[in-house]
Amino acid sequence: LVMGMAAAPLIVSLLYCTVLAVHASHVVYPELQSLEATEVDKELRTGYHFQPPKHWINDPNGPMYYKGLYHLFYQYNPKGAVWGNIIWAHSVSTDLIDWVALEPGIYPSKPFDINGCWSGSATILPNGVPVIMYTGIDPKERQVQNVAYPANLSDPFLRKWVKPDYNPIINPDHGINASAFRDPTTAWYGPDGHWRLVVGSKENMRGIAVLYRSRDFRRWIKAHHSLHAGLTGMWECPDFYPVAVAGGRRHHQSGVDTAELHDSTVAAEVKYVLKVSLDVTRYEYYTIGWYDHAKDRYTPDLDFPDNDYGLRYDYGDFYASKSFFDPVKKRRVLWGWANESDTVPDDRNKGWAGIQAIPRKIFLSRSGRQLIQWPVEEIKSLRAKHVNVSNKAVKGGDYFKVGGFKSVQSDVEAAFMIKNLEKAEKFNASWRTDAQGLCKKLNSHVKGGVGPFGLWLLASDDLKERTAVFFRVFKNNDTSYVVLMCNDPTRSSFESQIYRPTFAGFVNIDITKTKKIALRTLIDHSVVESFGAGGKTCILTRVYPRKAVGDNAHLFVFNNGESDIKLTNLRAWEMKTPTMNKRLGQ
Repeated sequence: LVMGMAAAPLIVSLLYCTVLAVHASHVVYPELQSLEATEVDKELRTGYHFQPPKHWINDPNGPMYYKGLYHLFYQYNPKGAVWGNIIWAHSVSTDLIDWVALEPGIYPSKPFDINGCWSGSATILPNGVPVIMYTGIDPKERQVQNVAYPANLSDPFLRKWVKPDYNPIINPDHGINASAFRDPTTAWYGPDGHWRLVVGSKENMRGIAVLYRSRDFRRWIKAHHSLHAGLTGMWECPDFYPVAVAGGRRHHQSGVDTAELHDSTVAAEVKYVLKVSLDVTRYEYYTIGWYDHAKDRYTPDLDFPDNDYGLRYDYGDFYASKSFFDPVKKRRVLWGWANESDTVPDDRNKGWAGIQAIPRKIFLSRSGRQLIQWPVEEIKSLRAKHVNVSNKAVKGGDYFKVGGFKSVQSDVEAAFMIKNLEKAEKFNASWRTDAQGLCKKLNSHVKGGVGPFGLWLLASDDLKERTAVFFRVFKNNDTSYVVLMCNDPTRSSFESQIYRPTFAGFVNIDITKTKKIALRTLIDHSVVESFGAGGKTCILTRVYPRKAVGDNAHLFVFNNGESDIKLTNLRAWEMKTPTMNKRLGQ
């Protein structure tokens, strides 16, 4: 992925005036490329989200598990807090929480990647050998696909990688746009003895998952047709993988290893997910469907439209994601990048830019109608001081502070019960394709019927700075309701130049059955990750308070609707800071 979303204040205002105006570009700031950070601002720096000690990061690359260690590579600029000089930085962990930084895994060194080593994936071959496929930028500025192998398979840290001289193994020929041809997926092995993988590309406004086959993982041939395509603009960072369906022999929450797909008995019990990152809108969407091995065709189910109004992993600042199968816990784990929303001068002053979202377990819902995401279970090991609030009524217009713990770095689980659904506002069908616009119009400050209700977090005592995470319920007809979930940072900071969009998604629940809805929110100084209804709707937001920092950041429960609600339970934990990317041996 080519990424340069951080920009000067004027550029930010132009780029973000509308979602459709945001375009990925190779934004280079020559005057900043060699300005290594000498100091790092720790006030807004995250405590338990993955990030290196300093400088710019973007896409997670090649995540995998090998010989007792989780490996994460990521796009990194070793020379500054802006995009440029990109290499594959490399970190390892035994638990996805504590991380040790190693030397770079891949960096420009050969003619086929001399102008850049961009995103890619890892595949574990049947003999246990890990192999990386990545996009290189050659002397002609073409995007080509390359392969790299570990120099020493007995080294569990995989510290050195070898790039064979027969690279590139996939060139942008046969009508491929050489400037839009990147981010190869994890490969999968078919029952016919051929390997397959997908590379993201485009043809005018048609996004394409270009399909390639190989017998030996060295010579790759372009298929006569793509795996799939859609009229959404460039498809970056594609991901294609199986998920277990409910009712099969394995638990539906279990992950499925791509390596198993040559087994026809396994293939009969799974469906497939195709995720793409949309270069035009900067959002990711996914479809769920069926894959025909014999015809190499992927067909989404009818419920999953091929457009950016379809289902997303995350309705906020979450992009360029990559998943991998964890063989130890039999789960699929999802990584995603969260960019900064402040300005280039801000990033330069902070000395860092970009984080990775908390890794999430991802699986197909029992209904088969969407994916469910939840923070990996290991994150609970960081929980410390705990507070609890139970069965507290919150009348319309009321709010209260949750004290007794430090909320600036915390994990908050809350459950709300709605007293009276009859007061819900009427839902307009035209809102269905624009949850974000609806949240912007009816934000947390606008009084409603049922909602907005939820949390004010990273809030100052006087509430002049606060970020809202909330629900709002609308009446669709006499028997059904629509639930909207929003992250609203419009009052999160005094700083006027910060980009503060509202983010929103609808929640696929029947609120009439229990009149309850749950919310989990991970708060970490400058990032808020929210999981609604057990992970059905996820929203990540970046915020930069100036007053509500450290001990001056607080948590409130609020209700700005006519209908009373009850906070049936709220449990909140302070979160410890794990070891975060110290060098091996430190």
